[in-house]
Amino acid sequence: MSVNIALRLGLSLCFGLALPALAMPPAALQPLIDATPAGGTLRLPPGSYAGPASITRPLTLEGGRQAVIVGDGKSTVLSVAANGVTLRGLRLTGSGDSHDRVDAGVLLEGDDHRVEDNELDDVLFGIHLKRVNRSRIANNRVTGKKLDQGMRGDAIRLWYSQHNVIEGNRFIRARDLTFANSADNRIVGNHFTDGRYGMHIIFSPRLLVENNRLSDTGTGIIVLYSPDLVLRGNHVAHALTGGGGGIVFKESNDALVENNEVLHCSVGLRVDAPPESVGKLTVKNNRFAHNIIGLFFYGEEGGHRFFDNRFENNLTTVAISAPGAGSANKWRGNYWDDYQGFDRNGDGIGDTPHEVYLFADRIWMETPMATFFRNSPVLEMLDFLERLAPFSTPHRVLQDPRPRMK
Repeated sequence: MSVNIALRLGLSLCFGLALPALAMPPAALQPLIDATPAGGTLRLPPGSYAGPASITRPLTLEGGRQAVIVGDGKSTVLSVAANGVTLRGLRLTGSGDSHDRVDAGVLLEGDDHRVEDNELDDVLFGIHLKRVNRSRIANNRVTGKKLDQGMRGDAIRLWYSQHNVIEGNRFIRARDLTFANSADNRIVGNHFTDGRYGMHIIFSPRLLVENNRLSDTGTGIIVLYSPDLVLRGNHVAHALTGGGGGIVFKESNDALVENNEVLHCSVGLRVDAPPESVGKLTVKNNRFAHNIIGLFFYGEEGGHRFFDNRFENNLTTVAISAPGAGSANKWRGNYWDDYQGFDRNGDGIGDTPHEVYLFADRIWMETPMATFFRNSPVLEMLDFLERLAPFSTPHRVLQDPRPRMK
């Protein structure tokens, strides 16, 4: 059922008397929502409508890409506290700037929502899902407020929300994409640029993170205490914060990391797990290229599986926090651009294993303050002399028995 907004606003009485669009104050939106019956559709004609507003019954709100909901700059623009609400083709702008209130463009509570093809700008938090299940957030564009990175809100935030699909959205100038205590969600085909964490996943097991593009963030994807994830087909670039990386796992077991591309990051993949951790990562068919460090292992023996990956043009291919870190990892069929062996039988596999040893680079890996001098002429010379005539036993970091030649 539709509500004829044109009649309710009395637009027919304004023929010949209409003021210029910029001079007209926004129309009140809340009375129109309140007049729409449960299960009905409210189609807004082109124009501006005053927020904040709230929806407390199932309905569809459509804007045809020409209706703008303008917040008061002090709160959330549009709040939903019902089940089965659809928001489509709207522009929402002008949220408040309070982190305590979590001022957002859209706040969702309840289940079975559809938020599709909307544009949000000048919002602190973009779309906030609070205990929301079985909903679809797709093809929206969210641009945050012009604030310093640490003062921004999240472009999308899921909190205790499950079985949702976050797909095909574009996020610009926000803090993070945050998934907290939110299991079993699908995050597919989204773009995010200019943020702190591309994706911040915490206590959220069994997520599917697939075909997303993240660039120019401090850290690309960070996974904290969230087992059984699948990270597949993502493109992560230009994540250059010193303590972060393209993909970071901390105490998050049994993940599958495959077919991702990680380019020009401080670390391509960083793995941190306690020694008693029993879950293993499977890392296969990924490309790690042009990173300062390709892989970094901190404080654990590992036992993770690295199969059929490509390591190209990384300043340092593998680094560890101390001898023994990552020593139990399994390697097979990876391509290493610094492999120095031959393939005499032409089967595409190196005749001898690829091995990585620590020589003078142990200095900066084991003594963090020395990192400042990494790749300096003096350490490069020391490394050359150590390889030429070792005066101490080098530490072997890894051995790939079947390195690929191409």
